[in-house]
Amino acid sequence: MPNADSPPVFRARGLTKKYGRRGKLALDGVDLSIPPGRVIGLVGPNGAGKSTLLHLACGLIEPTAGSLTVLGSTPAANASHLARVGFVAQNTPVYGSFTVAEHLALGQKLNPAWDSALAQRRIRQVGLNPSQKAGHLSGGQRAQLALTIAAAKRPELLIFDEPAAALDPLARQGFLQNLMEFVRELGASAVLSSHLLGDIEQVCDYLIVLCDSQVQLAGDTRDLLAGHARLVAPRADFDRLPPSVEVISVEHSADHSSAIVRTGLTSGPLHPVSLEELVLAYMTRAAAGVEAANWEVAR
Repeated sequence: MPNADSPPVFRARGLTKKYGRRGKLALDGVDLSIPPGRVIGLVGPNGAGKSTLLHLACGLIEPTAGSLTVLGSTPAANASHLARVGFVAQNTPVYGSFTVAEHLALGQKLNPAWDSALAQRRIRQVGLNPSQKAGHLSGGQRAQLALTIAAAKRPELLIFDEPAAALDPLARQGFLQNLMEFVRELGASAVLSSHLLGDIEQVCDYLIVLCDSQVQLAGDTRDLLAGHARLVAPRADFDRLPPSVEVISVEHSADHSSAIVRTGLTSGPLHPVSLEELVLAYMTRAAAGVEAANWEVAR
């Protein structure tokens, strides 16, 4: 398990990534420090920069500006650092013409710290036939194979980029259960990117909301939920809120308004907020900011 001196899982300073000749901005000056020993949920709309951040963390691409360290080092700095990170990409890619056993043999050949006993045990537990070709596996079985390969490296960090999005609910439940078992067994940190807020709520204890190429919110999930609330009050009361209350998003009716607020209040018409409400509030605010900026440019 990580100790008090362990470096952050991610530390980003001014992290920026642009693509193409026109410099399409995927990440814009991101500052981030994620503590070790956590299961981190990374959420945001399509095009927010989630996959870009994870690909940077795996060393698959390089930043345009700024810096990023993973487990205290430059991503994919050497073979030793590569072995400390397990990555499961979107659609859990595997080699269709390779059998399950051939995948494990390749993993053992490429990874010095490969745990063959762990890999074999997990393959048996999820009912995979070692002689079956990966191209004939179901989506859930391919996900379990990819997860086993990533974990058998015995990494310090597991990174998942929308690994369960295409799975049916039962297969997704099995995948998440095995993910958490691996995290506990390995004492690893994990980052899970997902559109499915139910999955994030089920397994993650740290949350990052990424919208419009920037981090909108990051922190311990319990602390974030405790620091936000839904405020329901007459519309006129919103003009008299104290400075300690920050309105994240608000909906108005004829007489009353309902808002998600970041608050230091301890009394008043406050109601607990769910993780889904919290995430959607920050996504709504970010989208409104983009629309306003585009309108100003159009003028």
